[in-house]
Amino acid sequence: MEKSFSQSYKEAGVDVTAGYKSVELMKKYVQSTYIEGVESDLGGFGGLFAPNIKDMKEPILVSGTDGVGTKLKLAFLMNKHDTIGQDCVAMCVNDIICCGARPLFFLDYMSLWKNIPEMVATIVKGVTDGCKKAGCALIGGETAEMPGLYAENEYDLAGFSVGIVDKEKMINSNSIEKGDIVIGLASSGVHSNGFSLVRKIFNVNEENLQQYKEELGMTLGEALLTPTKIYVKPVLKLIEQISVKGISHITGGGFYENMPRMLNEKVAININKNSYEVPEIFKLIQKQGNIPQRDMYNTFNMGIGMAIIVSKKDQQKALQILQQEDETAYVIGEIVEGNKEINIK
Repeated sequence: MEKSFSQSYKEAGVDVTAGYKSVELMKKYVQSTYIEGVESDLGGFGGLFAPNIKDMKEPILVSGTDGVGTKLKLAFLMNKHDTIGQDCVAMCVNDIICCGARPLFFLDYMSLWKNIPEMVATIVKGVTDGCKKAGCALIGGETAEMPGLYAENEYDLAGFSVGIVDKEKMINSNSIEKGDIVIGLASSGVHSNGFSLVRKIFNVNEENLQQYKEELGMTLGEALLTPTKIYVKPVLKLIEQISVKGISHITGGGFYENMPRMLNEKVAININKNSYEVPEIFKLIQKQGNIPQRDMYNTFNMGIGMAIIVSKKDQQKALQILQQEDETAYVIGEIVEGNKEINIK
């Protein structure tokens, strides 16, 4: 079939042939994510997936959607686009595992000032890297060229994921009780939240992002663009072996906004902020911006990307499983009586 082409549309700023080239360049990356259940190939009108539900009594689909936010501004300034896709995947799949769901597939949406095939393929490779870390397939997406809407060399990136869990195995807050403990999984850095504040604090520009920071062991830009950690596989492994009572993905809003979402109304959490070493990037942010402690824990993950509640009797086994999965895990708090309060001391 002959490829379509419109000279008039191209003169208006949209080159459909660049879209074809982007698809060809990204195809090998996309296909590398295919898992059992994928029924479609790149280029159709819809992504098809046939989930295996033969061992489930009552399968429930769980979905999550998110974007990368103003962290993208740093990617533009550094002209570095190979990790931002993992951020997009992580923000979705880390959410849906909080109820115990296994991610099945992901779709992305990219809108940009101009379709530069090599850049688009690089971004999508980052998405596929994230999908492989999460064990899900990239089964579709959309790239929209929007001249006049975005500044030169800028774009937006968002996506969504769908997972599945047997209803009887869904994680809820019902069994959480006084005496349970909270395990924190180490983050890889700032992840993808709080970047409007980060950009203000550092007055982010191309020059200061290239400044080497001794305390970070890298440039400021490298530290801030470190991709969001994906916790899917180790958390699913943990769920298989012990009773997990609650999971919280620590994103925008930090500890104070996200941890209460996994609690019932009879309990609260006491967090021991000295139970782990807060990464240097957060110390630098707090010092540079003169940010109060409350605001730091109400904006950033502070080095803990995911919090998990288990029974005290399962503490050692849980830590052992997570260590075997190459996760850095700490006991950061305990469950006490209350009404969804988070107390950090």
